[in-house]
Parts: sequence; C-alpha cells; structure tokens
Amino acid sequence: MHVDLIQQAREKGHILYEGKLVPHYSCGICIAETFELPTRAFQALRKGGVTGDGECGAIVAGRLVLGYFLGDPDPAGPLRPRLLEAMEYYETLWKAQTEPGQVDDIRCNAPVGHLAGDFWGEERMGYCTLLASQIAGCVAQTLVKSSTEFEISPISRVSAESS
Repeated sequence: MHVDLIQQAREKGHILYEGKLVPHYSCGICIAETFELPTRAFQALRKGGVTGDGECGAIVAGRLVLGYFLGDPDPAGPLRPRLLEAMEYYETLWKAQTEPGQVDDIRCNAPVGHLAGDFWGEERMGYCTLLASQIAGCVAQTLVKSSTEFEISPISRVSAESS
C-alpha cells in the first residue's frame, strides 16, 4: 500500500508537470496539487520564485507540503519533532533519489538557465518533469515514513478520458 502511494505521487506529479494529458502545472503547483492542497500561494514558486534566482519550486513545495501535514496548527506553537525529523529525512532523500548530479545547485536557473530562451523546449521540460515526479515521490515517502495519512487521488480529467 505504501509503495503504491509513493508511485501514485510520482505518476501524478509527472502527469501534472508534463502537460500532455492535462494542462501544464508549474513545479510548485504540481506538488501542491498532487497532495490536494490549495495551490494559489504555490504560484510564487514557479520558475524559482518567479525570477529563476530562487530555489527549485518543486523542492520548496515539498517542504511546504510537509509543513502542512506535520506542522503545528497553532501559529505560535513550537516546532514539532515529527516535522523536524521529516524535513531532515526529506532533504537527505531528495538529494539521494534525484538523478546523480541533477541538482547540485537548486536555484532554478542553475541547471536550466542556459535553456531560458527555450523554456518550453523538450530538454528543459523533460528535466523539470522528471524532477517534479521525483520530488512528489520523495514527499510521499517522507509522509509514509512519518506515519501520516494521506491520499493520492486520480486526476479527474485523465480518469474520465481514459475510461
């Protein structure tokens, strides 16, 4: 069951970012949508904080999703040990599970900046689609490890078309 959730998260992240079966969702938004969180604030993560100089939106979105599930609902509450453990695990996990050398520098423009003139090109889209998929899986794996209940629902537009 847990392996299924992780694989489902990877697949959903891939479909949402790739933009072939549904319209393209930017990196942060695709991670939020994978875990069915409101996406509006995640728009600020697209293309490295909109400027390209910020950290990868998918990686940052993963941190925010973990905060959503594991953070203290009291804004003045202390850091929960479960959140700290999950963040440490997530940081180690995404670094280990992304393609070797894929994200040495996680500022958006570092790995894809040379493709800025062709932002919608196949090479850049392929790179970021793979990364978004990997990050979605890492977030799911971290939630599973922390015994957090969550679901990965099918994408309704894809499900309806394939039936």
